[in-house]
Amino acid sequence: QVQLVESGGGLVQAGGSLRLSCAASSNIESINVMNWYRRAPGKHSDELVASITSTGSTNYADSVKGRFTIARDNAKNTGHLQMTNLKPEDTGRYYCHGDHLTLVTGERVIRLWGQGTQVTVSS
Repeated sequence: QVQLVESGGGLVQAGGSLRLSCAASSNIESINVMNWYRRAPGKHSDELVASITSTGSTNYADSVKGRFTIARDNAKNTGHLQMTNLKPEDTGRYYCHGDHLTLVTGERVIRLWGQGTQVTVSS
């Protein structure tokens, strides 16, 4: 099964830190752009939190700049989101998302979502 699996979410107090991880299934050869989205409670849309290309170029939402750091290991097809100085408004379900994936069979997949991991920041 082609999938992205997130881990590392949890409950943390404001000011604390969490590190989210995203692991690609072994049948994924490469991922062009790896993104982290989040959906806040009561919201019906997802916010792009951070993204990183295969060459290491990064982009962050203004709300997380200076606090979150995205990284990836192309050889292992894993990604991470280091979150520091967390705020209650960071609460939400965080999703790993891949743009333009290539499978080991050569098949191309345009986009792929993980199942998400919950982050809750208490005040």
